[in-house]
Amino acid sequence: MEAWKKGSLLLLLQFWILFAGAIKAKALPYDYTASIEAQYGGGIIKNPELNEGLAGWCTTVSLTSFTWKTTGSIPSPNEAWVQVSEGKSVVRAVFKTVTGLKRAAVTVAESKCCNNTSVEVWVDSVSLQPFTHEEWNSHRVEHIEKTKRRVKIRVNSQGKPVANSKIWIKQKVSGKPVGCATNKNIISNVGYRNWFTSRFTHTTFEDEMKWYSNEPSQGKEDYSVSDSMMALMKQHNIAVRGHNIFWDDPQFQPSWVPSLGPNDLSAAAGRRINSIMNKYKGQVIGWDVVNENLHFNFFESKLGQSASTTFYKTASGIDSSVPLFMNDYNTLEEKGDTASTPAKYLAKLKEIQSGMGGSAKQMGIGLECHFNVPDLPYMRSSLDTLAATKLPIWLTEIDVKSNPDQATFLEQILREGHDHPGVRGMIIWSAWKPEGCYHMCLTDNNFKNLATGDVVDKLLKEWGMTATLEGQTNDHGFFEASLFHGEYEVKISHPANTSLSQMFKVEPAQEALDQAMLLQNVPLPRIDYIGKQPSTECGSNFL
Repeated sequence: MEAWKKGSLLLLLQFWILFAGAIKAKALPYDYTASIEAQYGGGIIKNPELNEGLAGWCTTVSLTSFTWKTTGSIPSPNEAWVQVSEGKSVVRAVFKTVTGLKRAAVTVAESKCCNNTSVEVWVDSVSLQPFTHEEWNSHRVEHIEKTKRRVKIRVNSQGKPVANSKIWIKQKVSGKPVGCATNKNIISNVGYRNWFTSRFTHTTFEDEMKWYSNEPSQGKEDYSVSDSMMALMKQHNIAVRGHNIFWDDPQFQPSWVPSLGPNDLSAAAGRRINSIMNKYKGQVIGWDVVNENLHFNFFESKLGQSASTTFYKTASGIDSSVPLFMNDYNTLEEKGDTASTPAKYLAKLKEIQSGMGGSAKQMGIGLECHFNVPDLPYMRSSLDTLAATKLPIWLTEIDVKSNPDQATFLEQILREGHDHPGVRGMIIWSAWKPEGCYHMCLTDNNFKNLATGDVVDKLLKEWGMTATLEGQTNDHGFFEASLFHGEYEVKISHPANTSLSQMFKVEPAQEALDQAMLLQNVPLPRIDYIGKQPSTECGSNFL
């Protein structure tokens, strides 16, 4: 491997394939981290180091595509080193299976030379490991249990435990929120507002914060609608993502912008970014600074290739308190879109970061997630690769195009995103309009759930976001629960008709220890939140 590293830039190619069927061999535990070294000693790949020439390998018609023959029926975590002799080249991985060829992944291999159509592609240190569907799902469940902590509450009265105190625990803020987009209809439609605010703690405005909405005529800004929506969200304690400052698609500029010359456009863009960011600074949890700059380049074509970098650097100077996201599509959804592969996303991200200096770590990864039929192994593979940056990842616009399995696919996507350790939050792209939603609605026009809405409600309850946990203290005054990370309100009713409530947090821990809260001196109680030091009050070593 060292000889390869000296010769050219090496890219890690990761991908997963999942088929129906059973594997008798015991599968390895799943590791969500992206590795720079091949794993599993090749797994079920024949001749993984190519020490036996091309045995088990064959090139297809394109010099930049390989068919990799495998044994077993469910190829899964997979890695390979890929190098080209000259220039840059898109390299695709295709598996030959009993049911035909299946495209697995795509990356960009590079060398230090120029483009050349006769480029040689070299592959080495390939690994592939099989998992069954059951094992694949068990990996998610295994990880999600690691994002929960056992919490103990003890109720004391004058130093003595109080049994049979009723306890209610309600999550107020999720450690990994699931929200939904909304639009101006929520202002005037009470039914929509009630349905929405009873479920979601996070949102993105569908159009109302975009440049064409805020400045439809040059120099005439109008934030009245977005202001009203922001006020409503504050009233209901709903957090808002800032979407978006600029959109690189030429189709979605304010009507007066495309005709501007470079100097005038630069001045107008400067006014725009300062206007919206200063107005909503401190009111949003993140900014989509440039939308879809992997697929489009309106600003780059007018202002130069560093346009995006300039915008992010300016944004960081205005608001350094929240992540600044690149937001684009098909990085998780579509293997065939070479404009936005994980490798292309990371290349653009690094380009922007290189111009931000000390603010590089402020960047965030926004993945739109407009799916047709999800390829969950590819989705997980891409998330693994992007999560290696240690930057916050949000799935920002989740929907599934209409098909008979729409609700099933939506549940699969939400579970895969929620259970991935690199994902910080998710927004479903289902802002309601009477004429229909963008691709997917959750309700009908009477705000009765569709099948997709039932899926969302089920998962919100399962993940503790809408359900209230009830119980009572045991004979020793203890109540115990396993809770997801987040902020909670606990309410306790004492048999002597005394009640109290208090907020507490469940946070990740480096060690598998518990959290405990001590509620004492009932009926004039005080809640002591036990922090990092062990609690001797509770009789055990709890956090």
